[in-house]
Amino acid sequence: MSPATGTTTVKDPVAPVADVAETAPGAAAEPRRPEFTPESTPDIRPSRAKRLTARGRALGHRLPALLLRGLTKVVAVAALLAAWEIAPRAALVDRTFLPPFSEVARAWWELLADGSLVDNAEASLTRSFTGFGLAVAVGVPLGLLIGRYRVVADLLGPLLEIFRNTAALALLPVFVLLLGIGETSKISIVLYACTWPILLNTISAVRQVDPTLLKLAKSMDLSAPRLFQKVILPASVPTIFTGIRLAGASSILVLVAAEMVGAKEGLGYLINASQYNFAIPQMYAGILTISIIGVAFNQLLVTVERRLSSWRVPAQT
Repeated sequence: MSPATGTTTVKDPVAPVADVAETAPGAAAEPRRPEFTPESTPDIRPSRAKRLTARGRALGHRLPALLLRGLTKVVAVAALLAAWEIAPRAALVDRTFLPPFSEVARAWWELLADGSLVDNAEASLTRSFTGFGLAVAVGVPLGLLIGRYRVVADLLGPLLEIFRNTAALALLPVFVLLLGIGETSKISIVLYACTWPILLNTISAVRQVDPTLLKLAKSMDLSAPRLFQKVILPASVPTIFTGIRLAGASSILVLVAAEMVGAKEGLGYLINASQYNFAIPQMYAGILTISIIGVAFNQLLVTVERRLSSWRVPAQT
């Protein structure tokens, strides 16, 4: 109570002055907005434990299908190896000419241990990959040009028809006569054999590009290099890789045949020398090595193809 007026003074029950925003006279005070900090913000993301649990459940649902798929892939190979092991031991075939798989596996391990298998495989892979790489470098660009431009197709068409029907092994004596029995003739025969699958599949891929895509690209005034880069080449990748995978198989098979003529190392030389020395298990070990290399090389190409064509929408089944 004020002593002068006799009235009671009531203090304003307001928040501290520091918490009140200054406002102009007659203006309504704005309510203070709460401040959010990372500590005060609720974490709406699932915890790590929940994410791991969800992934574990998804893997648990997929595990039977994955196991069944893997078993389906190996059952045929296991049956073949079992028949290979049982038939010679049961005297169904002469084990002199077809030894059991266990003997072949033991011979393969001995060749691997003494280093001869590694040396011969390295020589073959060097020749094969060199010829294969040159074939890709030549066949893909040339196929793109022939498939895209009619003038180039008319110019080179007759030569393609002549050489595409000539087997590579039929020209092996010609390569040996012209280039000798060294590395050049072997790499050249691989280059020749691998070029045709890549070239022909690339030509077919370019000619099968959707015309609607080409019209849309031309309406955007894309230059010829950009048209190749953005439209033609991506659309052609699956068919081109079909030819590349065929060429990958040919690069090994043709080389093995070439190495049987005048070579001093390589898997073809190993197989041929083992046959002449009547080392039959070592011969089959070389053949088995070629099969393993071919399967691994094909899987590598399949992986690269999937990476380059990951933009494609998978087909609905």
